[in-house]
Amino acid sequence: MKQLHKQSSVNHRRDEEIPTSQSPPYSPKTLKHPRSLPRSINYLFKEQRLLFILVGILIGSTFFIVQPSLSRLGPAETRSTIPGSVTNGVTSRDQISIPYPQRNGAGKVGRIPVGIGRKRLRIVVTGGAGFVGSHLVDKLIARGDDVIVIDNFFTGRKENVMHHFGNPRFELIRHDVVEPILLEVDQIYHLACPASPVHYKYNPVKTIKTNVMGTLNMLGLAKRIGARFLLTSTSEVYGDPLEHPQKETYWGNVNPIGVRSCYDEGKRTAETLTMDYHRGADVEVRIARIFNTYGPRMCIDDGRVVSNFVAQAIRKQPLTVYGDGKQTRSFQYVSDLVDGLVALMEGEHVGPFNLGNPGEFTMLELAEVVKETIDSSATIEFKPNTADDPHKRKPDISRAKEMLNWEPKISLREGLPLMVSDFQNRILNEDEGKGQK
Repeated sequence: MKQLHKQSSVNHRRDEEIPTSQSPPYSPKTLKHPRSLPRSINYLFKEQRLLFILVGILIGSTFFIVQPSLSRLGPAETRSTIPGSVTNGVTSRDQISIPYPQRNGAGKVGRIPVGIGRKRLRIVVTGGAGFVGSHLVDKLIARGDDVIVIDNFFTGRKENVMHHFGNPRFELIRHDVVEPILLEVDQIYHLACPASPVHYKYNPVKTIKTNVMGTLNMLGLAKRIGARFLLTSTSEVYGDPLEHPQKETYWGNVNPIGVRSCYDEGKRTAETLTMDYHRGADVEVRIARIFNTYGPRMCIDDGRVVSNFVAQAIRKQPLTVYGDGKQTRSFQYVSDLVDGLVALMEGEHVGPFNLGNPGEFTMLELAEVVKETIDSSATIEFKPNTADDPHKRKPDISRAKEMLNWEPKISLREGLPLMVSDFQNRILNEDEGKGQK
C-alpha cells in the first residue's frame, strides 16, 4: 500500500513539473467567411427545387384568380336525372331543377338538382302499391327522398311501382300492417286499407282490422322512433251527411251496423287512435279526410262510380246509374290529392283537413261528361241504389286553403281524359290476354 501511495505521489509531482508550453495551446475553430446568400441560391438550383416553387406559386395564383370569376357567373341551368314514372303528365326521368339562392351576390338565383338543397328523408308509405299510394311514392322519389313501400297486395298492384325497381332509393316490402313491423324512418304515410265498396265489403272483418290494428301498429312505430305520422281518413266518416257542404267540425251521420260500417266506423276509430296517441304520447300526427279521387292506376272494376263509367264506356257497355242518379259527388284528380297530402305532412297543423274538389256533380251529370269524353253513343242503365249510399257529398275546403295553402287545380273535364287513356291501354291488354287463352 505504501509503495502504491508513493508511486502516485511521484506521478503527481511529474505532472506538475511539465511546463505549460509543452501542452498544445487551445485554439477555437476558425470562423469561415459568411457565404449564406450564395449557398441559398445554390440550394434552390439543386434538384429542380426552384421549378417546384414556381409551379406551386402558379397553382395558387390560378386558384385565387379563377375562383372569384366562377362565383360571379350568372345562374346556370343544372339538372339532375331521376329515374321514375309519370307524375302530373311529366315523367320523373325528365330532368328536374329547383331555384336556390347563392351566397355570393344578393338576389342572384342559381339551380341545383332536386334533393341537394334539403335533407333527404326516409319515408314509409303503407299501401304504397295502391292507386293513391303509388302516385304519392312517385312524388316523394322525384323530390329526392328514400321511400319504403309496405303493401300486402290485397288491392295494390306491383305494376303500379315496378318502374322504381332498381332505384337504390326505393324499397318494397310485402307485409300486412295488421302485423307489427320495425323500421327506422322520418315520416309515415298510412294509406293501407281497401277504399272501394266492392273490396271492403268482400272481407269486412279484415277491413276493420286493417283500420284498427294496422293504425295501432303504425302509430306504435311512430311513437318508438319519433316519426311524424299521417293518417288518410275518408269523407265516409260523415256518413249520409245532414250538413252540406261538409266541414271538418261536422260529426257525421253514420250507421254503425250497416254494410259500409266496417269502413266508415273503422276510419272513425283510426282517427280516434291517432288523436289519442297525439294527446297521450306526443306523437306528431296529421289527419286527412279524402273525398272521391280518380286518375290513372285506379282498379278497373272496383265499384267506384268514375272507374265504373269509364270502363263501361270503353267496353261499349251501358253506364250503370244506381237510384235516380240525383245523388251528388265531388271528384278530384289524384295529383291534386297527392299535393295536399304532402302539404299537410310538411305543415304544422294536425287537422283533420278535407282534401277534395268542391265541384259537385250528380251521377247523371258525370255520366254525360264520360259520354262526351269517350263515346257519345253510350247508353245509361238504371239499377236500384245500394244500402247506406250517401245522397250528397261535397267538401268545404276553406280550412285547407287557409292553413295549407292548398286547393285542387285540375277540373273533371281536364283530368278525365288522362284517366281514360290509362284505362284504354289496360283494358286493351286485358282483352288481348284473354284472347290468347
